[in-house]
Amino acid sequence: MTGEPIATYRNPQKPRYPFCPGCSHALVLDHLNAALVKLQLDPRKTVIVTDIGCVGMSDQYFDVNAFHGLHGRAVTYATGIKLANPDLRVIALIGDGGVGIGGHHLLNAARRNIGITVLVFNNLNFGMTGGEHSVTTPYGAITSTTRGGNLERPLDVCATVAVNGAAFVYRGTAFDKGLPDRIAEAIETPGFALLDIWELCTAYYVPNNRFSKNALLQTMQGLDFRVGVLQHADRPELARAYRQEISNPQSPIAPPRSIEQKYNSALTQTTRLILAGAAGGKVRSAASALAIGAMYCGLWATQRDDYPTTVMSGYSVSEVILSREEILYMGIEKPDILAVLSPEGLSQAPRQLRAMDESQTVYVVPELAEQVVTRARKIVFDLARVKPARKSLAVMATAAIVRHANLYPLDAFREAIRAGQRAEIAAENLQAVDASEAIL
Repeated sequence: MTGEPIATYRNPQKPRYPFCPGCSHALVLDHLNAALVKLQLDPRKTVIVTDIGCVGMSDQYFDVNAFHGLHGRAVTYATGIKLANPDLRVIALIGDGGVGIGGHHLLNAARRNIGITVLVFNNLNFGMTGGEHSVTTPYGAITSTTRGGNLERPLDVCATVAVNGAAFVYRGTAFDKGLPDRIAEAIETPGFALLDIWELCTAYYVPNNRFSKNALLQTMQGLDFRVGVLQHADRPELARAYRQEISNPQSPIAPPRSIEQKYNSALTQTTRLILAGAAGGKVRSAASALAIGAMYCGLWATQRDDYPTTVMSGYSVSEVILSREEILYMGIEKPDILAVLSPEGLSQAPRQLRAMDESQTVYVVPELAEQVVTRARKIVFDLARVKPARKSLAVMATAAIVRHANLYPLDAFREAIRAGQRAEIAAENLQAVDASEAIL
């Protein structure tokens, strides 16, 4: 970065936190802000990840990238983001509820030593939903679900991640004066870092247990939970280790393969296509060849597949978008082209058929032509001269559409098939491409 030092990472449009009076969440977030200011991280390369719970409202109060998801899953989202771009600083903010719900993810993140920093806002109960007990609620504590006192031993979060290989582990309270430095140290650690930050829930836990700031440390001592930096190890961080592995010429992991433009397309507008067929009918592989062929023509392409959990039965639907501009949203509400190839595919297409109008086109096999009701132009494949096998129909239909709709040269589609499929499969599919001229 260049220019003036960043004085705060707080979102200027949201100056006040939304928490209950006296809630320690605000204090921890101020410590996080102080740590970010100390590190002077590039906000464009910093990501805060949250899930459900009071702490889940925190990401919007920082002027950095943010991701908000399901309860207990923040660590998984953070892991995916870090693996996709190891240069990002990824910070997950979770509560003790998220620790319990997503405990399996926490264990594996520590085991893998993925380079994310996890701040556990540990207020010893579920503060958002009424003060129920959590996995960290101390023995004997009164909560809305343990009115006679909690009978379970609390989870030692720090010992759990430490024994599974975390690079940095810290336990303290929201009132620790050195917490900003510890957070900064964790963020700088090239591996999995976790800070278990004990704090006060003034809405439920404090009044139910006559709890206080001093009681936090007393409870830790009673449980024989050590405080401070408990582990600081030097281990390979997963995201960078993986990239080093694939960059090794001797690695069995194939590096990403670039696709060079070899053809030109007459396509001028973004085109959204749906292939709706049956499982086992090569719908997904036909869609992949369609998308890769477009990339050979210098186009942007996306593919999104939908199919049931069963194998070789049920529907198979692929959505492909082709564009001269970068595609930022993969959903298709109203396709420009819809190919109905089987009854199973038709069963998944009523919404799209209703949405289409006269400017769009539906291609359909003869036996389903009468069942397809739409305002779009309807074109029926002529299969009288060609009797394609079920497994060849999607490839043949896609090739016919590429030619008929003038999406791009059919040679690009052929090259995509040869490049992405085994020789014997490619030969079979190329025969289907050659036969496609007869059906439209």
